[in-house]
Amino acid sequence: MEYKIIVLDLDGTLTNRDKVVTPRTKEALMKAQDMGKIVVLASGRPTPGVIPLARELKLREHGGYILSFNGGMIVSCKTGETVFSSQLPVEINEKVMDLAAEYRVDIMTYEGDKIIASNASYQYIALESRVCHMEVKEISQVEDMKKYVTFPVPKFILTDDGDYLVTVEPKVKAALGKNYSVYRSDPYYLEVLPKGIDKARSLERFLEVTGYRREEMIACGDGYNDLSMIRFAGLGVAMENGVLPVRQAADYITLSNNDDGVAHVVEKFMLSF
Repeated sequence: MEYKIIVLDLDGTLTNRDKVVTPRTKEALMKAQDMGKIVVLASGRPTPGVIPLARELKLREHGGYILSFNGGMIVSCKTGETVFSSQLPVEINEKVMDLAAEYRVDIMTYEGDKIIASNASYQYIALESRVCHMEVKEISQVEDMKKYVTFPVPKFILTDDGDYLVTVEPKVKAALGKNYSVYRSDPYYLEVLPKGIDKARSLERFLEVTGYRREEMIACGDGYNDLSMIRFAGLGVAMENGVLPVRQAADYITLSNNDDGVAHVVEKFMLSF
């Protein structure tokens, strides 16, 4: 099978522990794109948080795509066109923010190129700001935040230490019901998205737009939010550092993100064809 598309999660997959793309991985991806292969950067990050990596890998010049918000948006780097977008209905905003207050966790969402958050200095909100290169607009009081966030957003993130957040997750799921997707993208991030939004669903829409087939697609990831796309792709690849369910679901396990695991996949399955 000739693989024509490679879909890459970012943190823990494409980037190493220092959140950078290593020279070997970058070289392999540039060679693949020069051969006409398509690179899709698929992340839970907001679109502005993915753009710096897209620029580094020259996705605009090679016709690549950004899949952001865990599948809530797909953007063509070449044209800037939004291929697909889904947002939460405004009427759920207050309920999600009330749940954050009830369980005493911090919360954040997005407005344009800014993060809207309840506590800008909290370590996991500061991490999101740093990784995504986005400024935080702090609205510390829940009531003030409810008054401010009166517009549709792609997702909310509830954040706290993983040991506590794992106890909050089932309660939030029960409170919101089956009309929303609720899952942890990291131990310390509990995400609330529109129903049916995940990386696999968005990749299915991507294929409908582009005309490619799933059998021609490689998907690489390490986290729980990568599980659906690893099961969906023609070749699902788990990083050696991936969580157990991802490694169990994968067709192939590559090296870790700190050992150029993505480069290994590109060289083995795309460049040697």
